[in-house]
Amino acid sequence: MQLDPGQRSLDGIALLRALAPADRTALAARCGWRRHRTGELILSPESASRDVLFVVEGRVRVVTYAASGREVAFAVLAAGSHVGELSALDGAPRSAAVEALEPCLVASLPATAFQALLLAQPALALELLKALAGVIRRSDERIAELSVLGAMPRVYRELRRLARPEGKGAVIVPLPTQEALAAHVGATRETVARALGQLVKGGVAVRRGRELLIRDLSLLEALGEPET
Repeated sequence: MQLDPGQRSLDGIALLRALAPADRTALAARCGWRRHRTGELILSPESASRDVLFVVEGRVRVVTYAASGREVAFAVLAAGSHVGELSALDGAPRSAAVEALEPCLVASLPATAFQALLLAQPALALELLKALAGVIRRSDERIAELSVLGAMPRVYRELRRLARPEGKGAVIVPLPTQEALAAHVGATRETVARALGQLVKGGVAVRRGRELLIRDLSLLEALGEPET
């Protein structure tokens, strides 16, 4: 489907907020634009592309697969995010696949244009460094959790990270599928189902369709602590 020029806007991309509006408009004109259906593979590890992708609408997930076929999820990225900067920077092959979690609009910027942008815009380069630092911190946290926590506590910690304040408690909207949660924390779907069931049975949480209402955040946090 052909996009109206007015839809080709990068104003919502967090990484590009340091750019002047006119510069974002010029950058949008250099991007390739494409809509993707739910479940569609946007980027594969075998791709020769080294483009940076900007998620303008919808949500995507970054995922890889072990030799056994087991899925390992790295992140879920909402509109305003970017992905693919590592290959754009070093030219190495992609380390993961990107899939559409829902209908998406994605803009792709060639690696050469991205590198030139970083050299011309120091403020944007600093924003990228901050984003990469956040990725490293989250990776370190996950590695530590895999070393010291059992599967159930890892599920509880991930739910706490996803929870957003609502009234006296918190809510997770939308609640990821059990398969998605399991892939993200390195557990099985059965473990995630058991963890969610215990939260509901114990009165810590209430299911509301695709929402999970957390009644007691302190107890959820306690469940995510290492066993002594």
